[in-house]
Amino acid sequence: MGRWALITRLASAFREFVAPRYRPELHYMRGPGPACARRMRTR
Repeated sequence: MGRWALITRLASAFREFVAPRYRPELHYMRGPGPACARRMRTR
């Protein structure tokens, strides 16, 4: 069973390297950005 787990982990790592899954939480900002902070300071 140990070899099968190793093969499965290697295949999963290879797949993630070749075609990573899309994770939208990594691509969206959380909260206001620096431009918003500059606008609020000037008011």
